[in-house]
Amino acid sequence: MSLFGQDRSFLHALPAADRRSLLAEGARRVYEPGEVMIRERDTSAYVLALLSGWSVVSVGTERGSRLILALRGAGEVVGDLAAVDRGPRSASVTALGTVEAVAVSGDRFRRFLAARPHATALIMRQLATRLRSADVERRALASETVLQRLAARLVELAERAGRRADGGTVLDLPLPQHDLAAAIGATREAVAKALRLLREQDVVRTANRTVVVLDMPVLVLLAQGRARPGGIPADESPPGV
Repeated sequence: MSLFGQDRSFLHALPAADRRSLLAEGARRVYEPGEVMIRERDTSAYVLALLSGWSVVSVGTERGSRLILALRGAGEVVGDLAAVDRGPRSASVTALGTVEAVAVSGDRFRRFLAARPHATALIMRQLATRLRSADVERRALASETVLQRLAARLVELAERAGRRADGGTVLDLPLPQHDLAAAIGATREAVAKALRLLREQDVVRTANRTVVVLDMPVLVLLAQGRARPGGIPADESPPGV
């Protein structure tokens, strides 16, 4: 399961000339933290090419909450599915911090792809990656514990958006507990309990919107289901632990 896209983003995978051509097709926009950039079920078809900042891709649930599907950062494009199939928006995209982007109309984006088969191939690969990630996510929701899913998310955030400091790895993305819960399909209370357990075992340290990973090896084992709280290997744990 992954919140992030491919290692090499769509814009960065394009030849420089094509990247400049695409950005010249649109208008620059700046979104403030918490601002909705794309709204689920909307019928607009513009594509946003992200230049800086992080955004959250999410869908609403029948219970009125939301499920976070992905984090998208500089170099990535969002809104491409509606531009390609001309259907309603499948998810909302919200600015996590200040986000700078270029908005390209659906018509112009489709013309750009039609003239560049390699760009079309990149978009298809991106859509396939997201589909595979969704399949893995469904399997994780059905078979993994909240602690395991949370550990996996924290490992991923540390690897993709962490920096070494303060005796560990600081997660620079300011995800509050309710967003962490939305990112693993759990309740805020369940995430708070799991974080408390990780703190008690000195695996992480938390503060206001800040998580510091103190023991990455144990966190990785927890994410893989190969350890229990307290650092006991799963295959060596006594019954009931």
